[in-house]
Amino acid sequence: MASAQYQAATTGSGVSEIDGISWMHIRDSYGVPLASYAFATDHGGVLNPSSTILWSVLGFEFIGYIAIVTTAIWLIGNALSFEWLNMFGSALTGVADRLTVQIATPMLLTTAATIGAFCVAWFLLRGYHAKAVLQIVTMLGVAILGPVFLAEPLGDVLSSNGLLAKGRDLGISVAAGLNGDSNPNPNQMVTTMQEALADNFARRPVQVWNFGHVVDEQPACRAAWSAGMAEGDDDRVRKGMQRCGDYAAYAKAQNPSMGQAGTGLMLLICGGTLLAFAVMLGIRVIKAALDTIYHGFMSIFGFAAGGFVYGPTQTFLIRNLVDGFVAAARMTAYTIFLGIYVLFMGNLFAQAKGQTMAVIVIAGTVEIVATAQLKRLSRSLGRGNDWIANRFALAVQGSGARSGGAGGGGSALGMGNARAGDSLHAGLISGMSMLNTINASPATAWLLGATVGPLNPLSRRKKRMDLNNIAASPMARQSQEYNDAGRRNWRVKVTGRLNGIDGGINSALGVQNVLDGLGDSKVPDSMIAPILLATGASDQQVIDAQRALAVQKATMKNYDPNGFAPLQKALAAGYAVENHQDAAALPAFAAQAVVAADSFVRHSTAPMNPNAVDHQFVQRIMNILDRPDHESQLRTITPDEWRNAGRDTRQHIGRQLALRHQDAATNYYHNQHNPILLQVLQRSNRQLADFNGFDPNRGPVPWSS
Repeated sequence: MASAQYQAATTGSGVSEIDGISWMHIRDSYGVPLASYAFATDHGGVLNPSSTILWSVLGFEFIGYIAIVTTAIWLIGNALSFEWLNMFGSALTGVADRLTVQIATPMLLTTAATIGAFCVAWFLLRGYHAKAVLQIVTMLGVAILGPVFLAEPLGDVLSSNGLLAKGRDLGISVAAGLNGDSNPNPNQMVTTMQEALADNFARRPVQVWNFGHVVDEQPACRAAWSAGMAEGDDDRVRKGMQRCGDYAAYAKAQNPSMGQAGTGLMLLICGGTLLAFAVMLGIRVIKAALDTIYHGFMSIFGFAAGGFVYGPTQTFLIRNLVDGFVAAARMTAYTIFLGIYVLFMGNLFAQAKGQTMAVIVIAGTVEIVATAQLKRLSRSLGRGNDWIANRFALAVQGSGARSGGAGGGGSALGMGNARAGDSLHAGLISGMSMLNTINASPATAWLLGATVGPLNPLSRRKKRMDLNNIAASPMARQSQEYNDAGRRNWRVKVTGRLNGIDGGINSALGVQNVLDGLGDSKVPDSMIAPILLATGASDQQVIDAQRALAVQKATMKNYDPNGFAPLQKALAAGYAVENHQDAAALPAFAAQAVVAADSFVRHSTAPMNPNAVDHQFVQRIMNILDRPDHESQLRTITPDEWRNAGRDTRQHIGRQLALRHQDAATNYYHNQHNPILLQVLQRSNRQLADFNGFDPNRGPVPWSS
């Protein structure tokens, strides 16, 4: 915290000012520069660090507020004084003169006049005599006014007596009249506006912020404050408050508080709204002037050639001329708007009676409203500009205008959608359409790294995902082709398993055969039901068939792993028939028993040498199996006897048992209500169970290899 308060530099005159804004030369109505303003308060010290910290906070807030307010007031004054235009007025005039020399040549003038004469002749031939006369009058007008304009194209714009200056002067006169000045000086009036704004937004608010009230109400204190601020000496300001008798102000300055920091924050917000309003007003004024200069340049082309040719080129000249005049109207409207605003704010502060902070807050709200109203005023002037240009163009073009425009007047050739172009909504829609076109353009996608729709959210991720999909698409396609080939193979398998089955897929045996075949082909479980249904099976048939197969698999879980699997499946399916006699799905269980028995037969190998079969031993085994106590009697056969009987004999026994079980299961399937056939199936189940429970140590079984 150096002695140069708020980063203010000492000028050559010894006055402490803010260099960043001192060059703007903004003063209040008492002649005090805003750049030399200071916040008069106790600086604290080593023994009072809290005051030092608070002084620093207040200092930063103060310098920010003064910078914002000073910049805003300077913007308003600079825009209305046209000082900025003087910087490049000579250059623009030179460019316009050179352009006129290059464009306004006799050859171009002759060519344009010839085209205009052709239009007149065409109208006469078609019987449009009124339009021909209007075209002749227009060409004569352009021929007369053209040399006058082309002699000094921007003279009426940039001169001190031009349209813009006249519009500004008229607005200032109206504003001055509102403020009680019947004989205003435009240049002096701009300064007066700046001083009024400086008083209302800088001098009084700073005094209230610093001392809690406006000290200007006492002449002695007003003089002391002005003298101290003019020197940029806050210590002199505090002593001046003491000498003039305002002890409340002196006490406030000697004892800074956090309340003052809060007040500064409020002023910063209100100052920001003032700056926003000033920037908008300044931009509108400067834009009006630059638009006039632009249309002045465009009028060179109109007077040199375009004004002689009927249609859009004449409309182009008319629009540029109208825009030049409307720019003066814009300047007048903006200046009057500012004058009314300054008058309103001045009266508001005058009526405040010590309530300056309340007025500051109200002023911030007023500035926000004024900004919105200024936008509305600008749009209204734009629409009026297009309407005037359109009416002049319609008058010149006669009855050849296109109907359908607003107000029933139609739209002149060359006007296009100009009136809609100033609409906020139309402009927004147009801008969004253009943005969407750019975003959807293939050229944009190539320029931005082959990214389709680069402005869309997650477009980069979508690009990576698309690239991954493209890379994986051959594998995905091949996988789909393999799946399709597999499904075709499954359908072939289904057809094969239905051969020779009475009733086909509509029978329980047909469904069970297909289910068994699909299992052999390792068809995924999730695909079995769809295949069965696609083949023609009903939902209930599919449910019953899968239930029967599931029961068979569940029954086999506790069977001997060293046993013969086809025997175990046939036995499990046979037991399932016995255990589901009262189930509605009994046909499915009976069909599964037939399928398992068929598989048992297919896997029971016939003897290689039938002549080597020991039929006496075979008959002995069959007789034992027909006895009620066949389980115990079968155990009387020793392992040596089984081995000595030979492989062909054992295979013959196994083959015969499988065929007997197949007959029992098949007969029962075809007549499930016959109890005798059920007993035969049960007996076959018990006989197979005797061999399924064979001890491996007792010798080979009929299905041993």
